[in-house]
Amino acid sequence: MNMKDQVCIVTGGAGSLGLHSALAMLEQGARVLLVDLHADALAAALARTASHGERVAAFAADVTNPDQTRAYVDDALRRWGRLDVLVCNAGINGAIKPISDYPDDVFDAVMAVNVKGTFLACKHALPRMADGGSIVIVSSVMGVTADPGVCAYATSKHALIGLMRVAAKEAAGRGIRVNVVAPGPIANDFQADIERRLGEVLDLDATRMLDEAIPLGRHARVEEIARTVLFLASNQGSFSTGSVFMADGGMHI
Repeated sequence: MNMKDQVCIVTGGAGSLGLHSALAMLEQGARVLLVDLHADALAAALARTASHGERVAAFAADVTNPDQTRAYVDDALRRWGRLDVLVCNAGINGAIKPISDYPDDVFDAVMAVNVKGTFLACKHALPRMADGGSIVIVSSVMGVTADPGVCAYATSKHALIGLMRVAAKEAAGRGIRVNVVAPGPIANDFQADIERRLGEVLDLDATRMLDEAIPLGRHARVEEIARTVLFLASNQGSFSTGSVFMADGGMHI
């Protein structure tokens, strides 16, 4: 999976999956720009990647803002002169409530970050990417199934699959591959927050409930999902485009 001198942008780069995906690519020789909303989280992420020196950098941006999206793409190109890989990982989970009680503003916020943020990343990165590059969009098992109480999150993750399929057809003529990774529950803070709130609503141990729903019987380790991202970002995934790669332990079956 040699990625020497490949230039990559990872949105949501200070979060668990974004950072581990970046680390996986850095270990293969890539150059990575971490994009996230919070400067303090980016500083912590840079500290985690310090051994990679000038092959990693950070850019604080709101992914829902077109100007800031254009700015982080410009920054990667200014630093390293090219762009080969885009990993669209920025996302929020929203509320856990039935549709009839779901707050309008929360629904809008989830759609803005998860869907519009990915749309803007593709819009501004694709025209400037090198031919033969790769876009990896992080959806979820909720992109192919659903549960009560997560209407905004599930809707947004379904939408990403549609966006991916359009982008894959539009970019194929330049050899640019576009795919979705659809993780199941990951043992990280993002998922733990969902499970805590879900457990309060359902009055049960949501983590145990999910483990029982996963044929492999456990949550994913974040490194396992990052390896799937790496496969698609690298030349190992050279003939895969327009596809949804499930990484959910069989939860969607």
